[in-house]
Amino acid sequence: MRKHNVKDFKIRRLLPMALVLAAGAACGDTAFTAGEWDVSFVAEGASLKLKHRSSGAEVSGTLEFTGPEKATDAVAEPKVEWRIADSRDGVKNRLALVDTGNNAQGYLTFQPNGARLNMLAYHRTALAYQGRLSFFGEIRYHDDAFSANTLPVSGERVLQLSSGGADSGLHNTLFSPLRDEAFLILAASGLTLRSGAPGVWTFEIDADICDPAGTEILFNIERGYYRNRWVPYYAPIDRRRCPRAPTGWMSWNIYFDQAGSKENLAEARLGAKYLKPFGLEIWSIESWQGNSPKLPVANFHNMDLEYYKPQFPEGMKWLAEEIRKLGFRPGLWMAPFGTGSTNFYMAHKDWFLHGKDGKPLPCWNGRFTLDPTVEAARNHLRDIFRTASRDWGYEFFKIDGMSGRGPGYCAHKYERPEVRACFADPSCPNPFELCVKAFREGIGDDRIFLACQGHFTGAEAAYADASRTGADIVHPNQPVKWSNLLLQARCTVNQIFTHNIVFWADPDCLMISQDALAVEQARVEATVVALPGQQMFAGDKLGELAPDRIKMLQQVLPVCDVRPGNLYPQFGHLPVWNLNVKRPFGSWHVVALFNWMDEPALVGFDWGEIGEPADQSFSCWEFWTESWQGVNQEHFEMQVPPRSVRLLALQPYAAHPQFLTSDRHITQGGVELKDQQWSEDCLKATINVIGGFPMTARFFIPDSFAFKSVAVPDGVAASARREAGGKVLAVTLSAEKTQDVPVSLSFK
Repeated sequence: MRKHNVKDFKIRRLLPMALVLAAGAACGDTAFTAGEWDVSFVAEGASLKLKHRSSGAEVSGTLEFTGPEKATDAVAEPKVEWRIADSRDGVKNRLALVDTGNNAQGYLTFQPNGARLNMLAYHRTALAYQGRLSFFGEIRYHDDAFSANTLPVSGERVLQLSSGGADSGLHNTLFSPLRDEAFLILAASGLTLRSGAPGVWTFEIDADICDPAGTEILFNIERGYYRNRWVPYYAPIDRRRCPRAPTGWMSWNIYFDQAGSKENLAEARLGAKYLKPFGLEIWSIESWQGNSPKLPVANFHNMDLEYYKPQFPEGMKWLAEEIRKLGFRPGLWMAPFGTGSTNFYMAHKDWFLHGKDGKPLPCWNGRFTLDPTVEAARNHLRDIFRTASRDWGYEFFKIDGMSGRGPGYCAHKYERPEVRACFADPSCPNPFELCVKAFREGIGDDRIFLACQGHFTGAEAAYADASRTGADIVHPNQPVKWSNLLLQARCTVNQIFTHNIVFWADPDCLMISQDALAVEQARVEATVVALPGQQMFAGDKLGELAPDRIKMLQQVLPVCDVRPGNLYPQFGHLPVWNLNVKRPFGSWHVVALFNWMDEPALVGFDWGEIGEPADQSFSCWEFWTESWQGVNQEHFEMQVPPRSVRLLALQPYAAHPQFLTSDRHITQGGVELKDQQWSEDCLKATINVIGGFPMTARFFIPDSFAFKSVAVPDGVAASARREAGGKVLAVTLSAEKTQDVPVSLSFK
């Protein structure tokens, strides 16, 4: 367990920030530069300000040092406040630790190394007294930055997720996606960050002078955090074009190559009825190209706009218009790195790669593979995408065949030395980038580009909005299986650290048909896809889904805005996934307990593993089984059936009634709860209700309160019932139209 991450946050009396920011002006104050940092100290009030010149990061606050009554007492516990003063011996880049006898008995020094600044507290001469240095105040950094953890620890078993800028005792870094810049603050003895207005955090740091691991405090600005590690083509998500994770439906995983315009529109009508009210946005068409009635993709006519007339007799432009009439944005699957059309190949033979024997080189996308170093070929790619986007009207493009483990995918194939020798321009450093750049230029800056299978290590990171993070959720012409879910979960754990930063993660379709998966496995699938806030495309035949499976799709819409809490890759099937949710009216956790095994298992976690102090109490509710789990401290565990998940809402305990959970959304308040306030025996909550679809919100009721009544506006129906021996109040709400419903619960 990280010592610096589990310390309770103490509310201290802070000096006015105006005084702190004015540090350095008074006579006798200390001011100097330390590498890229400016350091200023005002002895009166012990105000310290650190400013990083190029990033603009500012750390302003108060220093305190607590030591023993006598510095000669090496074993006494620190309990007396010493002064922190300017240097007394002419050394300008350090401060003095002054005991109650007005003697300098130690020092606080500042060691620069470029953008890195270390603060070190240590004894004078051979003294070995115990003492604790504290530094608390305010950090100002970039407005887009959020807090996270950038220091991996061996044996981590929790996937950390965050929504709404949630605070955590595990966080040690402020990260700016727009600048790809990380501000690390590290203190082994204690660190707490609390977010305020955009770009502002309060902090508290502690260092123990007799602890070898805790004497030092570190501040470090790291430019190119992602770019220098994993994402050489780093570019932040363009939120003007794609402000949230895409949601939709696509046919291939259940129809495979047999869905034409008739089947797609029949499904879209059901989607408009059952899923569009909950936020589903896109209806995407697959396997529409000429010669695409069956696999392999290499036989499809992928490089022109010929469509397969037996399944799409009205044409693709007509289909896009019909999809838009149903309220969806039309999407299109394309795989234009090659073609299976002999006629197209013969007409443009110099656009394709040939081996030394003169024979065309095949790839997954075609029997004939595109040479992107040929300018005319790239112009053609732009033209077909421009037509599909501007003339046909498609707004979402899933571009397939990019990368995978096999050599047939073009990101790999184009890098092979024997293939490079076949390019028209063998000196081209990255032919694959020429392709993805042409795709983006053809699609336009206002369309969504999903790279399938894209990688954050490649050029698609600079051009795509979303990226497939793993293999297909089904094998061709087979139903979804448990092994597919395991792979999807493992890929999510491994690659979620780039999600909502580099691009939106696409785990592939959410498949939950009762004909393929038992209810427990369907819950695992929904949790894996939706809890991290990933792209969510449904892929089942909607008309064949049981009502509970339709509700499951509704419970993951719209996608909650979630970011990773750990900004580095993790590996394996982690048993605990923790979503830390923060809203203006409160914070809570949604914790998934996975049993990936074939036997029942006891799965649990300590509060420190989710960044909370051990003495915090939480009211707990399990989402999938709709069961009260009591008020808990320090630790939680429960029996989880094989190949199953349990999903907990952990609400910080309050001594009055409070929102606990709802059956509306998997985040249990992260989407539907808009506000809650407690005052004078009345709990007022605002809850989003979807028109025509009743939902149930649940509230925790302490023993000292008795429920009196519930009030809602005209046009909304509400009914209340007691559950869990009276500890939980369930309120079912229904309305004819979608609206934010103010709910007033009265108690006595």
